[in-house]
Amino acid sequence: MHKSFTTQPVTPAKIHLFTPKAFASLTEDPFAGARAIAAAQGFTGAGGQTVLVPGADGRVAYVLFGLGAGKDALAVAALSARLPEGDYEIAEDGGQPFARIAAAWADGAYRFDRYKSEKTAPPRLKVPVGKEGEALSREADAASHLRDMVNTPAADMTPAGLEAEMSALAERFGAAFKSIVGEDLLTENYPMVHAVGRAGVDAPRFLELEWGVPGRPRLALCGKGITFDSGGLNLKTGDGMRIMKKDMGGAAHAIALAELIMSAGLPVHLKLYVSAAENAISGNAFRPGDILSSRKGLTVEIDNTDAEGRLVLADALTRACESEPDLLLDFATLTGAARVALGADLAPLYTDDETLAADILAASAHTGDPVWRMPLWDPYLADLKSPVADLVNSSGSFAGSITAAVFLKQFVTVKSWAHFDIWAWRKAKYGRPDGGAACGLRAVWSMLETRYGA
Repeated sequence: MHKSFTTQPVTPAKIHLFTPKAFASLTEDPFAGARAIAAAQGFTGAGGQTVLVPGADGRVAYVLFGLGAGKDALAVAALSARLPEGDYEIAEDGGQPFARIAAAWADGAYRFDRYKSEKTAPPRLKVPVGKEGEALSREADAASHLRDMVNTPAADMTPAGLEAEMSALAERFGAAFKSIVGEDLLTENYPMVHAVGRAGVDAPRFLELEWGVPGRPRLALCGKGITFDSGGLNLKTGDGMRIMKKDMGGAAHAIALAELIMSAGLPVHLKLYVSAAENAISGNAFRPGDILSSRKGLTVEIDNTDAEGRLVLADALTRACESEPDLLLDFATLTGAARVALGADLAPLYTDDETLAADILAASAHTGDPVWRMPLWDPYLADLKSPVADLVNSSGSFAGSITAAVFLKQFVTVKSWAHFDIWAWRKAKYGRPDGGAACGLRAVWSMLETRYGA
């Protein structure tokens, strides 16, 4: 069971969630003196408002929490982020589905304490016994694992560190695992992964995991695993480089989704592909003006070494398409342009598959995990043409997220493919510090559950 959940709470405090409208319409107290206590502390049900009411023993006995308009699916994270250690249960859900409450609770209760000398236990929420509680726990575990990977410093989350994560996952679920490292990438035809990562002290590598029974629906996942992005010879500024340990966030999402698929026993034949490399600087770093070959055979002129993620992901997508999956999904912290367009919370979705787009957006609405469809605008391929190669890896400042997706499309040969240009990060929110965040994970998992069944 996830460490912020319990099925057997000990004297749990009762939590009452309210929107302003619901609280204003109360005709009787949900517990003794509730309305008078709320009035004394100015509680109206506005978003984030919190009232803790002690019992006779001094411990929290009741909680009032404001949901505001009730549109933020993770609103309860602001509550679990500040509650003291102890057990809690929902007495009034404020019209929120329990799955959203549980996801938000685990989100707010999350602590990255690997490097802390003093560790604290999170507050624990009562969840149902049986399959429902187990499913909620699996989702919380996967999201926490994702965030741990993203939050781990690049000195520890190296390409070898990513390999260790996938290898451990394969061992846990009895999956096949393969790693292609360093110069072997050239022998095995992953030239762009090698080019991007060859300047790093830790050798680049291509990682594969396979699980499930052949003959079942074929599902492929790809993740960008740039464990630190200096920008290469097109060096980032200090501000731009500060959080680039998160540039393996796409790989973290793909790994976490694979963990959900395997732990739930989803009836699919799963293949997971991660290109792991550090975009570093040394005498053998790839350069602007270089022309790289790719696994697919297309040549790519380098306009900007800071547009490296699409290069390593292109080799991964080519590899994934070789097994002709029925569905191919990729996750990448690909462009700053995506953040300019949609900000931190919205996960941009690119696909030409109308049914897949509808399914993902329906799952997004169901889970409250925001995803926004962006256009795969083929005419922008003209901006990616090179006079000396098949493609150029950067097209300038206009429509940067779209042109990156169009670039990736040139390496995809299956009919059903979706690309997520995520941030994998969150500025300080819900009372917690800046750090790794799941973007679109719950929406995609819900889509897969609906499509394939557990």
